[in-house]
Order: sequence, then C-alpha cells, then structure tokens
Amino acid sequence: MDVAPGVNEALKDFVLPETLGFGAVNAPVMFSAEWRDQQWGRGRLLPYGPIEILPGARALQYAELVFEGLKAYCVGQTQPNLFRPEENFRRLERSAQRLSMPVVPEALFFEGVESVTKACAGFIPSRSGQSLYLRPFLFGTESGYLLRNSHTFRFMVIANPVEAYASGSPSVAIERRDVRAAVGGVGAAKTAANYAASLRGSTAAVTGGHAVALWLDAVSHRYIQELSGMNFFAIIDGELHTPELDTAILPGVTRDSLIKLARRLGYTVHERQMDVEELLAQIASGRCSEIFACGTAAIVMPISALADTDGGVFKPRETNVIASRLRDTLLAIQERRAPDAFGWIRVLS
Repeated sequence: MDVAPGVNEALKDFVLPETLGFGAVNAPVMFSAEWRDQQWGRGRLLPYGPIEILPGARALQYAELVFEGLKAYCVGQTQPNLFRPEENFRRLERSAQRLSMPVVPEALFFEGVESVTKACAGFIPSRSGQSLYLRPFLFGTESGYLLRNSHTFRFMVIANPVEAYASGSPSVAIERRDVRAAVGGVGAAKTAANYAASLRGSTAAVTGGHAVALWLDAVSHRYIQELSGMNFFAIIDGELHTPELDTAILPGVTRDSLIKLARRLGYTVHERQMDVEELLAQIASGRCSEIFACGTAAIVMPISALADTDGGVFKPRETNVIASRLRDTLLAIQERRAPDAFGWIRVLS
C-alpha cells in the first residue's frame, strides 16, 4: 500500500469534536484503489477530501455503486477491533456480482478497512455506544451512456467517528404506496438504487413525525420487508419473528447476529412471511408485545408505534424490553466487554 503526501499532517491536525452525530464528522484519511485493464492497482492511503469523477461516470448516471457499513470499536482497550468484517466483505462481493461489477479481492478489502482503522486508532471515540463507522464502496468511473458496466472502477473506504445512529423509541410509518424493492431486483444488494427508491417514503415518514418508513412487498403490499436501512423484528407470544430473507430484503449483519444471539439466550426465533394486517391485529390484541428494528448504524432501535396511512396508530404494550436486552448483550460483545462465543471479533494489532 502507498501512503500519499499529506496523510501524516492530516492525522496530526485532526481533533475529535465533543459532538459527533452520525456521519457528520469525517475522519481525516481515506483509502483508494482503481480497477483498470481487468486488474486492481495498488491501494493508497490519502488525506480525506474531494475526489475527481467525470460527470458522465456510470456511478452518477446509472447508480453503478455498491457499499458497506461496519464499525470499529475501542472501548477500554488499547487496540481497536472490527465486528464481523468478513460478513461485510461477503455482502459487498454479492452486491458487486448482482450489478456485474468486478469483485474487490478480500485482501484489498481488508487492506482498505484496516489501514483506515489503524490510522484513525488514536481518535476512535471511547465511550460505550460510540465507534468509528467505516464505509467501503465500489463505483463505476467510466463515462458513457451505453447500458453496460464500466470498464474502470474505484474502491474506496472512508470513515466517521460516530454516536449511536438513533436514540429513544420512535414511531414508524407503514408505506403502502411506494415500493422499495421487488423479488428478482436488487433489494438484497447494498446498492445506491435501493436507498434512492426509499427516499420519498422515508422523507414523508419524517415529515409526518416518524423516524422512517416500513416497507411492504411489491406485489401484494401485504408482507413486511424491512425499514429504510434496518431489518424488522416483532415479539409475538414471547417469541421473536422476523421476515424471512428473499431477493428483496437486505441480509443484515446485525439481523443475523441478533438471531444467533437470541437463540443462544433461549428465545425461539421464526424467520417467515409476516402479514402486516395480521401483525397490526396482534398488536391490538396484545399478542405482539414489542417491535424493534436493527442495523449496523442503530444496532437496535425500539419502535413505540406503527402509524398507518388511514390515521390508525398501533402501539405494542411494551417498548424496549427484549430489544434492550439484545442490544446490551450484543454491544458488550462488540466492545469486548463480554466473551465472544461466536468468534465475531477481529482485533487489529
């Protein structure tokens, strides 16, 4: 790996602010590697800053871009650690394959993620719940309007010292008009197009006083998929239920971690089709006692209510009971305050 001029100065001049937010503070370095002539070039560690891209690049014109999100922690430790980064690599690989983009080699992926983490180790926030959020992404750089893949690509890793993504127990709006993803589409790939499709519904939800939208299937508008950027869980008759994965739902790393963790804690977990009308009836009757969402950014976000388009509001009788137990247990593993029985932690020396 090459280190560009200015990296040491950028690191030396950086001061971690008191208020972090989520994505508001940029780490001072970034990683970059380019694909040309059917091969990857050497990676470079660069000062964080603007990048040059042609206006006609397919990443801009046709959303030829896939990305990942993972965290590095350094709470009460001298060496930072990553949480399940192998899963993020495998998902980036699947996303690239779905968009027929060149796969980032595993060694290059980890060179990028680990070089940025190590460079930023001195200012990874150290309070519980804080972390260094890492965003690896791959995009097409060739200019042109022919509907084919680029012949040139760029892989980058940027980072942000962050607080937890969400706090409290917000309400969520059921989206019954727009569609985020359909079976056979790119819903299971972490690609820019998925998030673009969710923006109108998400913005409408926020305008209505809710945190985000809950998406339903594209055909019948009946079965729950996920939130905009988070997977969905419900506690029904004391057991965990979550929509089963299909090609319209993103397979979340946190989702998979919670399923494994919940089963280890003795909970029964069901992965199945979840009818939204059935769920609303179960909330109304009390059978569904709690609902929550999960993702890398938020970890676990308890949901206080589901708001329907007809004005109906459905509030489970409990909020953040099982959700808080799962979140606290998972976070303790992520921050190395509890034993890692799953082999999820990758410590960087």
